[in-house]
Amino acid sequence: MEPQLLHDVTDAVATVVVHHPAKRNAMTAAMWRALPPLLDGLAADPGVRALVLTGSGATFCAGADISTLRGSPREAQRLAGQAEEALAAFPKPTLAAVRGYCVGGGAQLAAACDLRFAEAGALFGVTPAKLGIVYPASSTRRLVSLVGPATAKYLLFSGELIDAERALRTRLVDEVLPEGELAKRITEFTRILTARSQLTQAAAKEFADGRTDRDAHWTKQAQASDDTAEGVAAFLERRTPRFTWSVR
Repeated sequence: MEPQLLHDVTDAVATVVVHHPAKRNAMTAAMWRALPPLLDGLAADPGVRALVLTGSGATFCAGADISTLRGSPREAQRLAGQAEEALAAFPKPTLAAVRGYCVGGGAQLAAACDLRFAEAGALFGVTPAKLGIVYPASSTRRLVSLVGPATAKYLLFSGELIDAERALRTRLVDEVLPEGELAKRITEFTRILTARSQLTQAAAKEFADGRTDRDAHWTKQAQASDDTAEGVAAFLERRTPRFTWSVR
């Protein structure tokens, strides 16, 4: 099978799989280009309530496939940046499910997700210093927002890999699961996400990302929605709420 992005939608969860096992799921130029339109389509699908990004087999993504980008490093950086921003802008909850290597462009994609769950044994690295690349300002700010300036500088200055336990301590990842339990935890957690109010999630995502100028917009959305009344009624009646607001 050619290097590509695979995807499916099951139980309101879209799963996007980076598939290039011959090179530890390194992203080719074609794969970088394919990600933004793929995300656009999934964002517009009312049947999708959350998205999981993962890698084929035992590796998340080992970065960019340099052999497909030779001679055009600026173009490579542009494509990776566009893919990262498209993932960060996805309007529904996103979760990176990480096994094995999550390095370079792979770490860039994982950082653009809302949450990151990793399997014990995963390795993380931000490696532009090994290639003489200036890491984009937006990517640097996103990394700093996750791990703080000191750890971001450690990762960027050295290009060294850190293990999942250190990634958890430095807040690069949110949970670390024992080997063999990542898939089960992803299924459990996405089931929780898809049962919650999309209205709450969408507003919280924008506010957490610094969009405080959208307060009036979300106040109007809440006033026009039945989600609050449904949530309160379900709580009082001790039943599962049936939220109807959806990202449009």
